[in-house]
Amino acid sequence: MKVYEIRDILDAEVICGEEFMDRDVFTACGSDMMSDVLAYVKEQAVLLSGLINPQVVRTAEMMDMQCIVFVRGKHPDESIIKLAESRDIVLMSTKHAMFASCGMLYEKGLRGGSLK
Repeated sequence: MKVYEIRDILDAEVICGEEFMDRDVFTACGSDMMSDVLAYVKEQAVLLSGLINPQVVRTAEMMDMQCIVFVRGKHPDESIIKLAESRDIVLMSTKHAMFASCGMLYEKGLRGGSLK
């Protein structure tokens, strides 16, 4: 799935990284616990989270994630946006809850990664 498709499915606002909307995303992960993301995400993924802090961007960078979607209408501050821009990570925000957002992406064919 392309990042722009995620934007369209979730009716999300692109905060930064508009130039990377053609990137491929193979899996999705929804979590507010970055330790779980570090432990279980094994493939290029989009991260859905309600957590708004620099650790989210740093975790995404470590896991080679292409995109972060903040759920429940949350919007990061300028320091987090600048950090994501410097790491070439797309940031988006959707008004949907995490559960609904994950379900919408799943319904359109995006799956979670293997836990193996």
